[in-house]
Amino acid sequence: MKTLALPQTDLTASNLILGLMRITDLDDEAIRTLVGTARDEGIDFFDHADVYGSSRHQCEQRFGDAVRFTGSEREQVKIQTKTGIVPGAFDFSKEHIVESVDASLAALRTDYLDVLLLHRPDALVEPEEVAAAFDQLEASGKVRNFGVSNHTPGQIELLKKYVRQPLAFNQVQLSITHAPLIAAGVAANMAALDQSVDRDNGILDYARLHDITLQAWSPFQKQFFNGVFLGDRETYPELNDAIDELAAKYDVTPTAIAVAWITRHPADFQVVLGTTKPERVREAAAGSDLALTRVEWYRLFTAAGYTLP
Repeated sequence: MKTLALPQTDLTASNLILGLMRITDLDDEAIRTLVGTARDEGIDFFDHADVYGSSRHQCEQRFGDAVRFTGSEREQVKIQTKTGIVPGAFDFSKEHIVESVDASLAALRTDYLDVLLLHRPDALVEPEEVAAAFDQLEASGKVRNFGVSNHTPGQIELLKKYVRQPLAFNQVQLSITHAPLIAAGVAANMAALDQSVDRDNGILDYARLHDITLQAWSPFQKQFFNGVFLGDRETYPELNDAIDELAAKYDVTPTAIAVAWITRHPADFQVVLGTTKPERVREAAAGSDLALTRVEWYRLFTAAGYTLP
């Protein structure tokens, strides 16, 4: 398992993250097996959000009930959660952020979060309130590091005008078939090519310039929660042929190749796995430090439908 020294923090962590979005229906033993498999494979970073589950904090609660880390075990892992989504709205008010963190800590049965992310951009954000919330959470020892999710560079800059703490993370959607933050730069200055349209104001370059770790969610999704591309030969026959060929070459599964396409990028992405299947965690772990060649990486890129001008 490849580990990363995460910029703007004192954390060193695996470049794979186990996401716990879908554990609601697992029993305690299944959750422990899933988490134990991740730990056995070297994954030491766990991702949550207050909205995961059929009720607020439900997945955090299921995790906290099932996985009782000892003091030494807790020091060896990183627990991250997200806040800001409420029914029918987004809410970055100080009151909501602080109350949500307190509820997350109680559900997770931990005294502190290694990382707190603001989940989706709040159009009504008052950055002074975010700053006040972060100051209170940091001073109390409840949150050690901060970041955002799905934010543009401009939105991050607005927060940074008021927030003292480094915004060290941005969790964004990325897979071979959903890679506009990479593909637009490849096709820069090509007016006749839709791929050249910058849809996120340069998230990738901004993150690399400002030492922000990008975390890739939905690494196997075709687009936005409309199924996985692995094995979908009706939509992506050429891509799956290429993935299968590389999987055979490196003696890994297609899952590992899909992970390796992301981890090969020099931006040092962390990849968020949303699976509840221990065997899929093991397969993904094989892609953590699998170094595809440039030609192989670009072959997958073009097989997914992107253009090299």
